Amino acid sequence: MIRGALLRVLPRPLRAAVRARLLERRRAAFPSRVARHRYGSHELAVRIGDATAQAWYDRDWDEPPELALLRERGRLRPGARVFDLGAHQGLVALLLERAVSPGGTVLAVEASPHDAAVAAENLRLNAPAAVELLHAAVAARPGTVHFGLHGEVADGGGDWPTVEVEAVTIDGLAERYGPPDVLFLDVEGFEDEALSGAAAVLVRRPDAFVEVHGDHLPRFGASVERVLAHFPADAYELLAADPDEGVFRPLDRASPPRGRFFLVALARA
Repeated sequence: MIRGALLRVLPRPLRAAVRARLLERRRAAFPSRVARHRYGSHELAVRIGDATAQAWYDRDWDEPPELALLRERGRLRPGARVFDLGAHQGLVALLLERAVSPGGTVLAVEASPHDAAVAAENLRLNAPAAVELLHAAVAARPGTVHFGLHGEVADGGGDWPTVEVEAVTIDGLAERYGPPDVLFLDVEGFEDEALSGAAAVLVRRPDAFVEVHGDHLPRFGASVERVLAHFPADAYELLAADPDEGVFRPLDRASPPRGRFFLVALARA
C-alpha cells in the first residue's frame, strides 16, 4: 500500500520507469525452471519463468474447448495454416501445431519482448516441425505501436512502461506467409483494430477464435458490436463461451456478452 501511494504521487514518466525496474526485479528473482505437463493429449516442456506462467501453465490441462470445437466442426485439421495472434509464451501455438500436423503450419505473433523470448525457448524445448515465431503486434495498419509491459497495446492514457514494437496487419501476414485457414486472436482489447487489418483475409472466410475483452474495447474506440461485425451473419455462425465455463453456445447477435468472453466464428459453407 505504501509503495502504491508513493507511485501515485510521482510524475508519470518516473512512475513508468519505477514500474519497469520493479517488473525487471520480480522477473529476475523468480525461480525459473522447466516443467513437463500434459496439455490435452500432448506432453510438453514449458519454461516457468514468471508468476503468470506459473499460474497458467504449471499444471495439466484438458484440451481447450475452442480447439476441440474448431477441430471437430471447423478447419483446424492436418494441413491447415493457423495464425496465432497474441501467442503469449507459445503454449497454444504448440497445441495448434499438433492439431495441423502433418502438413500444416502455425505462425505465432507476440508483441511482448519478454513473452516472445520465452515463447522462442518453449519452441526450442519442444522442437515443433512447423511453428514460426514473429515478435510484433497486430494492428489495423503497418508501422509501430507502443506496447505496455503489462501486456497490452498502450492507449496513451496509462503510466505503465512501454516499448515500441513493429505493427503488422493480418492481410500483410497473409501476403508474406499465405492466407490462414484459422485465426486465433487474443490481443487484450485490440481485437477490432487487429481485425480491421484483415479485410482481404476475411473475404476468404477463415474460421476464427477471438478472446473478446468487452471491458477493454472502449479504450480503443471499439465495442463488442464492432468485433462481431467482422463476421457477418450470412458468412459465419457465431458461438460464445464464458471463459470460466468453457461451453460454447450460439451467440445472440442482438444481445451479446458485454465483458470478457470466448468467440468462435465458423465459416458457413
